[in-house]
Amino acid sequence: MRVVEALKNALPKGCVLASDEECRPYECDALSAYREKPLAVALPETVEQVKEVLRICKAHGTPVITRGSGTGLAGGTLPLQDGIILGLSKLNKILKVDPLQRIAVVQPGVRNIQVSEAVEPHGLYYAPDPSSQIACSIGGNVAENSGGVHCLKYGLTVHNVTSIRVLNMDGEEYVFDEKDDGVDLLALLNGSEGLLGVIVEIKLKLLPKPDAAQLVMAAFQSVTECADAVTAVLEQGIIPAGLEMMDKFSIQAAEDFAKVGYPTDAEALLLCEVDGSFDQVQVDAKRVADILTSKGAYEIKVSQSERERIALWQGRKNAFPAVGRYSPDYYCMDGTIPRSKLAYVLEEIKKMSERYGLRVANVFHAGDGNLHPLILYDANKPGELEQTEKFGGEILNLCVDVGGTITGEHGVGVEKLNSMCHQYHGHELEIFHGIKEVFDDTGLLNPGKAVPTLHRCAELGHMHVHNGQLPFGHLERF
Repeated sequence: MRVVEALKNALPKGCVLASDEECRPYECDALSAYREKPLAVALPETVEQVKEVLRICKAHGTPVITRGSGTGLAGGTLPLQDGIILGLSKLNKILKVDPLQRIAVVQPGVRNIQVSEAVEPHGLYYAPDPSSQIACSIGGNVAENSGGVHCLKYGLTVHNVTSIRVLNMDGEEYVFDEKDDGVDLLALLNGSEGLLGVIVEIKLKLLPKPDAAQLVMAAFQSVTECADAVTAVLEQGIIPAGLEMMDKFSIQAAEDFAKVGYPTDAEALLLCEVDGSFDQVQVDAKRVADILTSKGAYEIKVSQSERERIALWQGRKNAFPAVGRYSPDYYCMDGTIPRSKLAYVLEEIKKMSERYGLRVANVFHAGDGNLHPLILYDANKPGELEQTEKFGGEILNLCVDVGGTITGEHGVGVEKLNSMCHQYHGHELEIFHGIKEVFDDTGLLNPGKAVPTLHRCAELGHMHVHNGQLPFGHLERF
């Protein structure tokens, strides 16, 4: 292919992968159920080389799918047969740390945990901490607007990014800053899933490490009691640094894997972390323990050391791989619901599980209602993946129907395109497509992701078609 030869001529030796063997590792992200081998993989080492890749691809009309560490769970970096994977893993430098202004400027390939490690000597850290933080990249975090167990108090990625530098398909640079007047384009770029530009530099907000932190673990005999306890804590004006909930299956799986002391007889487990000054933490931890006890917790454990606190979190943070030991495959969902609907939604998921004959482990950010049901299945059994997809789609539709959304932090990718049709009306999708056209009139940046075509929604029965024509026909090419 001419585009591949042009890329090889433009980039240093070894920075373009084109053989079948070289491209196979890039055929999927962490949603491995969907796979496609790309035409080639470009791995530029500098921003100028990224610009050159974009110019070449535009000249040849070749789609570009930007990829970080590949830890995404929604198929956001699924390749196209005729597309180029633009890997940014070699742009992995921390360019600047300013402890006085409490900011760090990083390239997109910097891993999440590296930032906190680099600024620890200054008594600072970077708050968003996805479960994959040891591997996931900051660029990918911005693209998906990632969260983590501490997002309740400290926010998602969008709340911790102050500036983004991006490139369009012409290789032109644009900087979006929190100080910009008018439309909040910085927030728009967070969670844009590679559709609007290629991120090449990010300025992050750093926070001072709290003087102390304690984790309160509470075991409940019912999911309803645990869900009610979540609301009770927040109603008392306490904003925990983290507030996580796990059901019986996920508790047992995490304990078998991490062996941190979770009570495996519990129907639901709540992990509530408070942080701040030493005196305040002591007061808040006791208040939380008292509230949870009054709401039916039959076992309470409060961490007595930093080592114990970290250990108790390890079970939750390793819940996904832990559940993976019980099944050849699992499908990790991501939806958000009002906290008041937690118990109802979990009961409905249980009914679905019985109807589909597929086991589910539930782990989620209870404080902001972000669910992560893990559906266990075996892709080697004919039809089981398709059943799993239907099950997952039903969960996401339920989230929307109770007043929530189809994603809290994983993004839409290819996984949730049908669910987007359930959540949004035609005129709303028209706005999304219009934004895409303003930023990328070529349609070459990560095509086919995040925003469904209007024809797709019509075929699913979510949009009325007049005389065989969609109301916004000029947008079909997106």
